[in-house]
Amino acid sequence: MFKSLLSEHTVHSSLNFKFFLTLMMLSLSAFTYADDRKQLFNRGWKFYLGAAEEAKSFEFDDHQWRSVDLPHDWSIEPIKNQVPGKTIGPFSKESPGGAATGQTLGGEGWYRKTFTIGSADAGKRHELYFEGIYNQSEIWINGKKAGENMYGYSTFRFDITAYCNAPGEKNVIAIKVVNKGKNSRWYAGSGIYRHVYLIKTGQSHIDDWLSSVQTTSILKDEARLSIATTVIQSKGDKDLMIDAVLTSPEGKVVGKEQRSVPSAANDTAALAFDFMVSNPKLWNVTTPSLYSLKLTLSNKKGVQDIVTLPFGIRTIAFSVDKGFQINGETLNLKGGCIHHDNGLLGAAAYDRAEERKIELLKANGFIAIRSHNPMSESFMQACDRLGMLVINEAFDQWERKKNPDDYHQYFKEWSAKDIRSLVLRDRNKPSVIMWSIGNEIYERLTERGMEIAAYLRKEVLKYDTTRAITAGVNNQWDKERKNRVPIDNAFRSLDVAGYNYMWSVYERDHVRFPDRIMLGTESVATEAAANWDKVERLPYVIGDFIWTAMDYLGESGLGSSIEVDPTENTHFFQDWPWYNAWCGDIDLLGIKKPQSYYRDIVWKQRNITMAVELPAQPGKIRKVSFWGWPQESLEWNFPEQIGKEVSVNVYSRAPIVKLFLNGKFLAEQKTDSVYKATFKTPYHPGTLKAVEYIDGVAGDSIALTTPGEKRMLRLSADLNKLPANGQSLSHVLIELVDQHGRVVLESGRMIDISLSGKAGKIVASGNAAPNDMESFNSLQPKLFNGRAIVILRSGYENGSVSLKVRSKGLKSRSLKIGVN
Repeated sequence: MFKSLLSEHTVHSSLNFKFFLTLMMLSLSAFTYADDRKQLFNRGWKFYLGAAEEAKSFEFDDHQWRSVDLPHDWSIEPIKNQVPGKTIGPFSKESPGGAATGQTLGGEGWYRKTFTIGSADAGKRHELYFEGIYNQSEIWINGKKAGENMYGYSTFRFDITAYCNAPGEKNVIAIKVVNKGKNSRWYAGSGIYRHVYLIKTGQSHIDDWLSSVQTTSILKDEARLSIATTVIQSKGDKDLMIDAVLTSPEGKVVGKEQRSVPSAANDTAALAFDFMVSNPKLWNVTTPSLYSLKLTLSNKKGVQDIVTLPFGIRTIAFSVDKGFQINGETLNLKGGCIHHDNGLLGAAAYDRAEERKIELLKANGFIAIRSHNPMSESFMQACDRLGMLVINEAFDQWERKKNPDDYHQYFKEWSAKDIRSLVLRDRNKPSVIMWSIGNEIYERLTERGMEIAAYLRKEVLKYDTTRAITAGVNNQWDKERKNRVPIDNAFRSLDVAGYNYMWSVYERDHVRFPDRIMLGTESVATEAAANWDKVERLPYVIGDFIWTAMDYLGESGLGSSIEVDPTENTHFFQDWPWYNAWCGDIDLLGIKKPQSYYRDIVWKQRNITMAVELPAQPGKIRKVSFWGWPQESLEWNFPEQIGKEVSVNVYSRAPIVKLFLNGKFLAEQKTDSVYKATFKTPYHPGTLKAVEYIDGVAGDSIALTTPGEKRMLRLSADLNKLPANGQSLSHVLIELVDQHGRVVLESGRMIDISLSGKAGKIVASGNAAPNDMESFNSLQPKLFNGRAIVILRSGYENGSVSLKVRSKGLKSRSLKIGVN
């Protein structure tokens, strides 16, 4: 479908679109560790932080090493020897990355695991599958080097059959992980932070990454599916057959077919066959219907391999006239950029944490995300199940470095392998709508940069021709920083031009390039209305992606709003003790921040909202970062300001809003072009109410009420029962509430957390404050804005755990979580 083209005009005329990308998507099962073919290999590892080259040998004694289960991120663990004034928990003033990586440390770590191949698996092929190890890794099997990987976000896999001992004999895996120097612009984590699997197949097997399904046509009542798969044949296997069974979202068989596998000179046979699906249920963001395809490879000896693949049927299209379309319907992309970390869990990619992230984003209006690097399988599978569109991004740098020790060192040798890994793993997922080949690349405008972009485009198209290719392109200024430098060279190999923070040039560029499809790949919260106005008015601007949808570790204080002297200059990063970017719509606990309520107005998710700007101390002002948001409170509670003036911001698309305090009218104002009206009013406790007026008629209202005098703790869990698989999580929110159940947004109150029972353990706890290092993963954190969280991880045995939370002067609260 796509050709590797350098001419922007040619690229976009080919995308105007008969780029009706009829695509049937595959994805691996959401919880693939239940699958006999692909078994989770996370339990029972030994870990040592430090250099241990001798540990690669089979005979090495690791009994004194620490036992860990994966996923594991050592950068989030408390530093062993705490030095007052220099270290707090996992944070260190000697961090090579400093504020960029959240004041955390990397280093060198070693993992070892023993396993035995059972007699039932004698003669089978065995493969190790790593979803991601940060950063450079080397793998030994029984003392022999079996593999390596250089990119910390890349999924990689390799056959280990030849390295394994006979069934019944012990095998030892040793893995060296190096995360050294200054190698990232954000928190990356360290270690085997994603799942590891052991894959078992017959010697003849199905290559799941070389299997694909396309929808060649969709009529009103029927979809035609074209399936391609590849069988790797063992020389001793003959008369191989492959059976395909198609199952509907309701579990009904809707198609089946059997094909013989032709003999191939190179032992690799490609097969293709078609299905017709009547009355197909199409995948989209509101009804993400997933079918299932089961491929079974067998011969006279029996079954050799089984691959079960969920998939969704959907079409996508892009054009300057109709924007982005899914299943023929235009959809403006309400998007957010995200990083891969899970807040208090660090980079550890637990399935439930990844799923909860998508649940939170969907609940807050997002229908699309831009992953700032390749994400975990469980994250991508959650997007498929829950209906989240994905711009799947490969790299943050090419050959020119952004940090001395970053991926630029390996780009020439490894980028083709890493593109292959990304695209083959995720090309069959219905959630993926675009591939991004880079973000704010330094050489984007140079001749060499254009060569690299064309090369990366060609590599993507080797494996997938059904999606658009984009990149996040930022502005560039001349040496005097007075005039913008033309950036058109950066768009030449792109199907969709990704603009970072450049909404003001959309219309100008459309005149120059009328076939260019545009996308706001990054924007800031304070410019949300201006950005979304372009999306609503201009069909060739297909969406807007906020930086960021959720708070993340690293880039500390990027979104800060702090008190300073009026003449003081501030950097957009904040130093110690800041560790959190604080620019997200949603905080580290999953709580909606004031800027997200404003976005609800912009995206028409609600009609009116209100917040109160926190007053600055005398002689001070609040400076808000470009990526930040004014420090607002969602509570009417300022006892030190009684009788003093405060600023109340009301957000609404209505032309007029009126403000009332305790039933008394205070004032009315017109909303401005960004849907905001600001009132200056003396503070008095009670209920502050704002009402929108359209054509003189009262509409929706919003109220903030001063909390009652009583204080109590409230515990609520997202899951009250967990399976005993050692992997499942329960997020327990701790809130300070008044007698009416309203959250009291006080900060600084210390709580004490304890857990009894052996069926689970606490893996993280703390608050969402961007600069409270002492509360990070502490069992005695302080509440921030009235909240903290505890994250429990299930064990492997049935039972229960009881969580208890205490705070001075308040009645303790308990919560029981079952594990079975």
